Amino acid sequence: MSRRDFEKFLLEAVDESLASLGESSKQAIYFHIERSFNIKKKEIPYKIKTFAKAIEKMFGLGANFLEILVMKKLYEKIGEVFEWHESTEFEFTGHVKVAKRVFREKERNRTTEDLVKCQES
Repeated sequence: MSRRDFEKFLLEAVDESLASLGESSKQAIYFHIERSFNIKKKEIPYKIKTFAKAIEKMFGLGANFLEILVMKKLYEKIGEVFEWHESTEFEFTGHVKVAKRVFREKERNRTTEDLVKCQES
């Protein structure tokens, strides 16, 4: 797995989260994000701060619900459980950075385990 895999997982998590609002709503949101914020769907993982601002402008306080859903789905994809306590402020881009770090660490561990197995054979 590589960096691209993380971006793929992130985009899938965004897509699945938006789909929870309905297919036509999802398409309308992507259209609005592209037209008003100049972010194409495939660019979302690379423009995550701008995407977060777009979602927050579109949904106001409701954006947190969507962002938390994205994080839950992303963590599922990387094989972890998303933990966030409601008593703390939710900062979407910070959580994405943490998820990326967790993903990379798991990949390093997996690579190390694979090397050990090869050496043992």
